[in-house]
Amino acid sequence: MSRLRSTRGAKGAAPAGRGGAAAAGRRPGGVLVPAAKSDVYVAMLGIALGAILIACLLMLLMLWRYDFKVSAKLGSLDRPPAATALASLEAPAPPGAAC
Repeated sequence: MSRLRSTRGAKGAAPAGRGGAAAAGRRPGGVLVPAAKSDVYVAMLGIALGAILIACLLMLLMLWRYDFKVSAKLGSLDRPPAATALASLEAPAPPGAAC
């Protein structure tokens, strides 16, 4: 339930001499401190750690897909233009036509 925590400079310290054997049988002086218990916040920390690890793995998979090229300039050189870029290159609509 609780454990004994010793304090610095406890008055119950045994002197090095005659009383050493008698004092060895006694409990050392200290303060009883309740043991730490897990609660909902510890569980939330575990869930957050798991989410961070999964996110890191997914990010590594994405970077692996692009051969770990993180520069936007280098990444755009390997891919064909997007569909929106191709649509803007088409012939312009005649005047008076609806958009």
